[in-house]
Amino acid sequence: MILQKNWRKLSCLVLAASVFLSSWSIVPPAIAADQPVLTKVSEEILTSGAILKRYTWETVRSKKDVKVNANVIEVDLSNPYVKLDVMTGTNNQFTKKQTVLGMAKETKAVGGVNGDFYNTQAEGVPMGPQISNGELMATPPYLPGFYTFALDQNNKPVVDLFTFQGNIIAKDGAAYPLGGINKTYYWSEPDGVHSHIDGMFMYTNAWGQEDRSNDGVTVPTEILVENGIIKQIADNGIIRMIAPKDGYILRASGKAADYVRTHLKVGDPLKADYKVTAQDPNKSYDVSKFKMMIGGHTILVDEGQPAAFSREVASLCCTRSRTALGYSKDQRYAYIITADYSGESKGLTMTELQQFMIQVGVWKGLNLDGGGSTQMVARPLGSFDPVLANKTETGIQRKVVNGVGVYSTAPQGQPKSLFVQTPSVVFIGEAAALGTGGYDEFYNPIKSGTVQAQWSVADGMGTFQDNVFTASKAGTAKITAAAGGASYTANLEVAGRNQIASLKIMADSMALSEGETYKIPVVATTVSGKTREVPPELIQWELLGVQGKAENGKLTVNSLKDSKGAQLIARYDGYSTTTTIPVGIDKVWYDLDTNAVMTLSDHKPDEVTAAVYIKPSETGNKYLELKYDFTRGTGNKWAFATFDTGILVEGQPQMLKLRVNGDESLNWLRAEIIDNKGETIRVDLARNVNWKGWKQLSADLTEYNITYPIRLKSVYLVNEEIGQDERAAQGSIGIDDITFTYRGSVQQPSLNTVGLTVDKKSVTVNGKAMTLEEAPYITEGNTLLPIRFVTDALGGTVRWDDKERKVTIIRGTKLIDLWIDQKDLVANGQRVTAEVAPVIKSNLTMVPLRILSENLGWKVTWDAKTRQITLQ
Repeated sequence: MILQKNWRKLSCLVLAASVFLSSWSIVPPAIAADQPVLTKVSEEILTSGAILKRYTWETVRSKKDVKVNANVIEVDLSNPYVKLDVMTGTNNQFTKKQTVLGMAKETKAVGGVNGDFYNTQAEGVPMGPQISNGELMATPPYLPGFYTFALDQNNKPVVDLFTFQGNIIAKDGAAYPLGGINKTYYWSEPDGVHSHIDGMFMYTNAWGQEDRSNDGVTVPTEILVENGIIKQIADNGIIRMIAPKDGYILRASGKAADYVRTHLKVGDPLKADYKVTAQDPNKSYDVSKFKMMIGGHTILVDEGQPAAFSREVASLCCTRSRTALGYSKDQRYAYIITADYSGESKGLTMTELQQFMIQVGVWKGLNLDGGGSTQMVARPLGSFDPVLANKTETGIQRKVVNGVGVYSTAPQGQPKSLFVQTPSVVFIGEAAALGTGGYDEFYNPIKSGTVQAQWSVADGMGTFQDNVFTASKAGTAKITAAAGGASYTANLEVAGRNQIASLKIMADSMALSEGETYKIPVVATTVSGKTREVPPELIQWELLGVQGKAENGKLTVNSLKDSKGAQLIARYDGYSTTTTIPVGIDKVWYDLDTNAVMTLSDHKPDEVTAAVYIKPSETGNKYLELKYDFTRGTGNKWAFATFDTGILVEGQPQMLKLRVNGDESLNWLRAEIIDNKGETIRVDLARNVNWKGWKQLSADLTEYNITYPIRLKSVYLVNEEIGQDERAAQGSIGIDDITFTYRGSVQQPSLNTVGLTVDKKSVTVNGKAMTLEEAPYITEGNTLLPIRFVTDALGGTVRWDDKERKVTIIRGTKLIDLWIDQKDLVANGQRVTAEVAPVIKSNLTMVPLRILSENLGWKVTWDAKTRQITLQ
């Protein structure tokens, strides 16, 4: 949230959504007689002593029912295995804002929420004080009404007003007031004076940048102090470094700078005397022993009742997402609170936030930064990482300056509950490694593999070798893992033919070239909606149309002589699918004889040299030589042949080919492609140039996430730092015939016309009369006809599997598997249910015409008067 006021008037600083700060003693309106309804939806244990409670809060606004989703992390401060602390930016430094989720992951918090208000126009530091892990990182501002939450040395919570007192004392005893530690500029109230005019401020290593609150209003003089000794003074200037861990940097201006010039010099000792105290002199806190402290805004709840607002809240505006922090009457529990303004959740006003806090048990509490900053994260039980627990107001997670984190201090205990970690689905014959997760008696997550579990499976669904499960049949396998008195049973789907809804060969963009090998993954989607690749070793392949082989997930093309393309048929457990891959069309892009673009050389680092030359080959054509010298410099080294990137590569090529004259240098050869998103795609051509003479290289571009159209940026060599002494540091390679391969068209079967009449054996094929062994007939509204004659007549192939009583029809790019007396069939890799099942009549397979026409691409014409059927 952003708090701001015109700086030329009596003003506070600009903080985190526009809020006008003026008076700060406004009593909130009375709570409505009709109390809102608070409903606890769920509880989730985060760690020993911390629970995430999810609530709905229902009330009436302007005679309309509204609902608010809210979350409360309840922390038991008496539990020795949990603690609250402050998370700060990135790497525990101010000025380096980060999302709450980022801070929680970095610091290994199990839960957390955004913290203090901050000046969004300044460096990104908290407005209020901060103590993290017992270390004072920031001091309170000289502003009234800003409350603070803290934990004292006994882990007792405190919500109160704090102030700061400090002096810098020179060697000669002269003192100057210290305005604060790690503070950005602000305007004091009620006099409206800029905080840094005549001010002396200290900046520690927690301030993560060299610029220290320079807004142009004052001229800084800076002093570097290490181990209590003045090391450097920059009069009317800044010291360009972050303060050292064993010291600090003072920023002085105006009268404070005059004090520096008069009393301080390099080499002198310097003393900093300061402390944070309660604003009320009748209260005594030993803040130096506080475990944590975080600044907030107005007090909201005091002694279980709505408190008078200590800051103006009208500018905090209407209904918003809110963040708050408080504790219980017995001081045992801390409550970390968020309320959402997103979707159906309608946010809270400040007075409603007071009511909510009281209803969940807050005795005393304060407002933290809300609105777009509101973020709560929580670690799911058994998980190692937290996740966002609320819905943010803007749909994004805002980077903020600090937050309140919840941390586990528990040791590793005995397993309390186990989870079985399995793939979403496995296949018959697949050896799948299973894991165990879970949590121990202190709710610490159990790292996978650290628990030696005893594994078992019910009903003979498969076998175990240690934690590796091999399924032997399809269905639901009940897997049980037991360890340390805890056990867990999970249901694992084993997919066979009857569990598969579709099977697809992932080769839609592939184009064939002779001598190449391609990956051909097969992806299954189950009836239950789960999708994953079938292990390559479980697929049986059939290859038609080209000379080569398909096995273990790869297609190798030996010869494309007289080929129009390859038809691949993949089968898993009797479930089939097919695809046709066309022969690729090669287009030369660069050969220096008829096709060329401007080519230059480049290199990295500066000590490397590279050059390109146009050279004649032994056969008389030209080629490009890339000459390199990697003998100087350190680390990885590069030599580039760069091309004019203003030249677009035509269309959507599927493969990059080129001829390379190798020098046996063992350097790494790659190419750079710039795609339509401006992304640079690095394509491997040869991991080692381990040959001498000309060699054809190729790269399958379909393996890269490329957005077309593309530009070829370079072909280059890399001499990696590791193993550099094993590779040639000087040499040259030749580059010629850079070619892109495009996907050709798929040949379609010839068109024939068949005429049939229901209940008659006479037919015509392209006008020629013939006789069927069995006449077509109608049953249950569906026409059945003898399949072999029709597919033969229309250019297809029929196969019969007597063991499975299955007929397979292949026509062009289409494939259908049908089982006698079963309505379920597989058409082009998709499970389909027919209205009637195929049958055998007079030793002939009769199949439903509608299914064939819909899935083989036939055109069917029906004449009801003559009962004639025409197939094309």
